[in-house]
Amino acid sequence: MSDREDNPRREFLRKTLTLIPVVTVASTGLGMGAQSLLAAPAAPEHKVPPTPPKDDYQPSFFTAEEWDFIQAAVSRIIPADELGPGALEAGVPEFIDRQMNTPFATGALWYMQGPFVTDAPAEMGYQLQLVPQQIYRLGIKAAEAACKAQHGKTFSAQDSATRDQFLSKIESGELHFDEVPAKAFFSLLVQNSREGFFSDPVHGGNKGMVGWTQIGFPGARADFMDWVERNEAYPFPAVSIRGERA
Repeated sequence: MSDREDNPRREFLRKTLTLIPVVTVASTGLGMGAQSLLAAPAAPEHKVPPTPPKDDYQPSFFTAEEWDFIQAAVSRIIPADELGPGALEAGVPEFIDRQMNTPFATGALWYMQGPFVTDAPAEMGYQLQLVPQQIYRLGIKAAEAACKAQHGKTFSAQDSATRDQFLSKIESGELHFDEVPAKAFFSLLVQNSREGFFSDPVHGGNKGMVGWTQIGFPGARADFMDWVERNEAYPFPAVSIRGERA
């Protein structure tokens, strides 16, 4: 069996690297699906990073119920496994919450005038009238309502298998949300989970630089060009913008 088949999480993280800069805060374009990703070259094996200690971060944008959903969802998008800590342990929920208080989340830097052509081809760019804050708020509300209707409990109260099945229904568009396209909501959640997992820790995610450690990325080191073409694992730990070392 191939490495891709053995390690779906590793393949997911590889694909992520072709789409986002590892020190991004958040991009302004929203894709409309997570399955059309381009394959990336195989990454060398690296040590399993230790799990960062939990902190007492309190969300400033999300309500308590929304916060429970975000934590439960990202824990399934990038789960902890034998490769190392997942999105939850890496602080991705904190990253997303902090992004909701930036110009990105309010669409302040976007062109938000009509017309809004929701069935336009992807190359025409983002076409929704909603900004990220609205997509999250409306999307979580609709997802929780659907989850309670189908399973009698909130999303965070479900077991892992049920969470995975439910997220798959959102991703495929099998679930219809009245106020926000389900696929757009899922796409934003996946995109921000990736960004938070590989961002510099200064933005709240990638705590302990666990994302960088898993892929062997050196971080914000001043110079590592001598190793670029060696086709071997970089031997030194990652360094953050603030000078923290993995």
